[in-house]
Amino acid sequence: MIEQITGEIKGVLFDYGGVMTTPVRDSIAAWIQADGIKPESFTTVLQEWLGRYVDTGTPIHRLELGELPVEEFDRLLAERLETYAGTPVDPVGVLKRLFAGMGPDPEMWTLARDLRDAGVRVALLSNSWGNFYDHGPIEETFEVAVISEDVRLRKPDPAIFELVLDKLDLDAAECVFIDDAEPNIIGARDLGLVAVLHEDAATTRATLARHIPALGGAR
Repeated sequence: MIEQITGEIKGVLFDYGGVMTTPVRDSIAAWIQADGIKPESFTTVLQEWLGRYVDTGTPIHRLELGELPVEEFDRLLAERLETYAGTPVDPVGVLKRLFAGMGPDPEMWTLARDLRDAGVRVALLSNSWGNFYDHGPIEETFEVAVISEDVRLRKPDPAIFELVLDKLDLDAAECVFIDDAEPNIIGARDLGLVAVLHEDAATTRATLARHIPALGGAR
């Protein structure tokens, strides 16, 4: 859902994983099945390390801020996971396997290009889990790209939103933020951005087109 927009939208900020890509949950499900991991063991770790009300400084927070090497995160995560066979999870390349089933969502990349062609500024704002990005298309598509580990800030910290807005030279009320994680949506709205909780490309495009007239004719 998107709240009522009262002014002109000049910029759109996109999350990466789960927005510009196929759903992260699908890739995680495939990895869990392939490695024989008990899903509840991963869910427990995710809640402890990424839950809305957890203290700062968890391994995921440190990974996103670039303070924890991927190899160390892989080891910490593997130690917490349980398999149906009772054998340890191979710690080498855990994150690579977790993201192996995730690919670009062509409709969302088309949407970003259509917005840009319609005169709307487009930016990428992503919390990095190891910086597994295809940087070529990012550089070709987005005017600004802010990745958490590069700037040592992470969503939903207001400072990372403010950094993107400063780079675009736009006010919060002039921008829409698209993300698939509700805590980030809440953080953006608290700062004054219009926020869209992403479900699928068609719904997000239709939502934006209702408020950005120039987008209606772009394909």
